[in-house]
Amino acid sequence: MKNSLIIILLFSVLKLSAQETFTLDQAINYALENSYATKNAQLNIDSAKKKKWETTTMGLPQVNATVDYQNFIRQTVLLLPAQMFDSNAPEGSFSEVQFGTKQNINASATLSQLLFDGSYLVGLESAKVFLKISELAKIKTEQAIKEATIFAYGNVLLSNESITILENNLIILNKNVQDTQQLINEGFAEEQDVEQLKITFATLKNQLNRANRLLVISKKVLKLTIGMDIEKPITLTENLEILVVKNTDLALYNFDFNLDNHIDYKIAQNSVKANELLMKFEKSKALPSLSTFLNYGVNANNDKFNFTSSDQKWFGTSLLGVSLNVPVFSSFKRRSKTQQAKIALEQSNIDLTETEQKLKLAVATAKTNYQYAIDNYKTTKENLALAKRIEHKEQIKYAEGIGSSFNLATAQNQLYSTQQNYLQTIVAIINTKVKLESALDQ
Repeated sequence: MKNSLIIILLFSVLKLSAQETFTLDQAINYALENSYATKNAQLNIDSAKKKKWETTTMGLPQVNATVDYQNFIRQTVLLLPAQMFDSNAPEGSFSEVQFGTKQNINASATLSQLLFDGSYLVGLESAKVFLKISELAKIKTEQAIKEATIFAYGNVLLSNESITILENNLIILNKNVQDTQQLINEGFAEEQDVEQLKITFATLKNQLNRANRLLVISKKVLKLTIGMDIEKPITLTENLEILVVKNTDLALYNFDFNLDNHIDYKIAQNSVKANELLMKFEKSKALPSLSTFLNYGVNANNDKFNFTSSDQKWFGTSLLGVSLNVPVFSSFKRRSKTQQAKIALEQSNIDLTETEQKLKLAVATAKTNYQYAIDNYKTTKENLALAKRIEHKEQIKYAEGIGSSFNLATAQNQLYSTQQNYLQTIVAIINTKVKLESALDQ
């Protein structure tokens, strides 16, 4: 028996250690490191860094090497006047002549360097802006993940609390049914009294079954949100009462809004910067580009493949050159593309102004919703206390035979509804606070 208890305790410990336990803050931190969206956002930054280096290398020295091997299965035959080789040959006759050897190898290496290109300089700036876009997108993704984690965490707690309340209500209601059935057996109550209670009991039973199913789904949603295997066990260490205390912060309501630091405003500003560079890029296409190159090559010829022989002769060539490309006339194509870029810049400036106004409106709306959530929570908490007292009085009156089952059922349904409203108001405080923090970019 003692060994069996030890085995059971060890199994319980192993089971608990296999579970992930989270406070809300721990769940958020886990999500910021492991969520699928966060990982992809980081990969986008890594890709942008590689893109930046790719753009940079366009202005660095480039070396290319080529090796060509040719084997003429049938060599080209040229017809030349026969008198070139034999003065006695008839006039107008031709001799068949083959030039060159059957096989040859050419190898060369070219060093090139871009000296000036306006579009390259703009491209370097654009690569930095592209990297900044990826970094801002990651911050925005992290905010969204934090929001989603808080919502998902709150829904799990809501399901847990609902199950606890429904189970307690069913225990009390089941006792009411049994007591009423006893009164009917003794002739002190009517059949409809217990039937009324059974209707309420069945309704609560269905709600409990639904809440249990929702708990399973809400946990999976939370695990998916934070980047955890949805089949792995998870335990939450906080409850709604703890979170409502943590999230009731009127100081946040009076927090000064700094528009310039808001991530959405920075993204809109970056969009303006990107379109400014696009216009500069289109203008830069009208500038000349200058590059230089140095080439060195060797070639060898033979009728047989004896290129590795020490007797094989190799002939070298070298070349130094400068290339200047001057755009002259493009039938106004460059002008058209520049005008399109200018229009895009004007649109991004309009979007920036719109973003500014939207953010200010979002802050005002979020503050109003947060204040209402706090006020509604306080009111519903008072209503819950009243509903409990009313239901308790009806329980006493019904037990003493001076109250009806209808009045008791009405009081119970009012209590059950108020209990669910109370839980919803707690969740509303948590959710509206995170919305306010996002609007303030906190």
